[in-house]
Amino acid sequence: MAHNPWQRRGRGQARGSVAVRPPQRALDRHRLRHLLDAVGAVSTDMDTRTVLHRIVEAATDLVAARYGALGVLSESGKVTDLITAGIDDPHLCAAMGLPQGHGLLHTMVDDREPLRVADVATHPRSAGFPPGHPVMQTLMGVPLMVRGTVYGDLYVADKLDGTPFDDDDEGLLTALASAAGVSLENARLYEHLKGAAEHFQRRMLPVLPDLSPLTAAARYEPASELPRLGGDWYDAMALSDAATCVVVGDVTGHNVEAAPLMGQIRNMLRALAFDRGEPPGQVMSRLDRALTMFDDPPTATLVLGRIEHSEGGEYTFRWSNAGHLPPLLVGADGSTRYLAPARHGIPVGIDASVSRFSHDHPLPPGSTLLLFTDGLVERRDQDIDTGLDDLAEQAARLATAPLEELCDTLISRSRQVFDDDVALLALRTPSDGPER
Repeated sequence: MAHNPWQRRGRGQARGSVAVRPPQRALDRHRLRHLLDAVGAVSTDMDTRTVLHRIVEAATDLVAARYGALGVLSESGKVTDLITAGIDDPHLCAAMGLPQGHGLLHTMVDDREPLRVADVATHPRSAGFPPGHPVMQTLMGVPLMVRGTVYGDLYVADKLDGTPFDDDDEGLLTALASAAGVSLENARLYEHLKGAAEHFQRRMLPVLPDLSPLTAAARYEPASELPRLGGDWYDAMALSDAATCVVVGDVTGHNVEAAPLMGQIRNMLRALAFDRGEPPGQVMSRLDRALTMFDDPPTATLVLGRIEHSEGGEYTFRWSNAGHLPPLLVGADGSTRYLAPARHGIPVGIDASVSRFSHDHPLPPGSTLLLFTDGLVERRDQDIDTGLDDLAEQAARLATAPLEELCDTLISRSRQVFDDDVALLALRTPSDGPER
């Protein structure tokens, strides 16, 4: 059986076996405090699944019940999920399956009223228990409703002291269900908002064109918590002089303005890079001047580069860095090097008079160039140099892996929760041997 916190608090027993009933006013204060604690417990998270578990746990604790469950309903009223408390064996829950939408448990949903049953077995709508299900004698349930919409049914069974559920228990559970319904609705709205924000962000990022003979892959992952709209982006395009333009950047801020500003800067940079075929540092300077048209110029860190292919077959990466993390070059032999020359610039949008620098480095056959934003390597609990070292170590092991596999592995290499959004762009030069 699941341990119930009520067992730790005691039940007001005097010495011996005679229960001492506390004064009514003290009892009412205790119940109110207990209810407030339960409401607080279900209101501290925005993850829907976590909220559901907390509702059930709070309900069983609130009325000192041995068992509790919450049936999650679809819009059509069908039970789509069942969260339980008091049954420790997850295999048993899986084997019992979901309630079928008929019988005693669905009565409260049909009637939209609280239900209290002193003897489950003798109730006219009782359908019995499935094999392996604990036999329960008493039951109390309430629908979870917000503005007329039923989100589920919350019910508890068998009080720990063996007494039937009373009016006070029903009042407490009804009050909890009212607050829990709001928390559940908020959690669902939060999930919808996260999904809409991510969809909006992804629609603003480009589909990589064919950059042959280079191969390329890119990934974007939003931050795990709201605000999910961020300013990270990647881009790549073939220029009119046969060079390939690549960029990864991060607009300052994480709010509803960051993503549209990212789109504006990305489009401006595309036009400037395509216009004259200038060195990256000059293109960056022109972007600085263009951003002065804003009353409050946006700022961003970014790496802008050109991958050039000579007649002799050699590839060269020419780039300019505006306060961004350095690109990582991974050789086909697993060697790694961050391209971090001493002279790099400040973020764009701060001071258009500041000089910009261009750098160049050869790209050997079969080498992989990684451009990324800080969400890939930053952790709240570690120095960023540790994250950069970890990235280089992992990338070295994937030096010859297909780019899609490399990107997927780097994105998920340490966790599925991102403190910041992540943009990753990988490009690979042709090898001397067969193409991978």
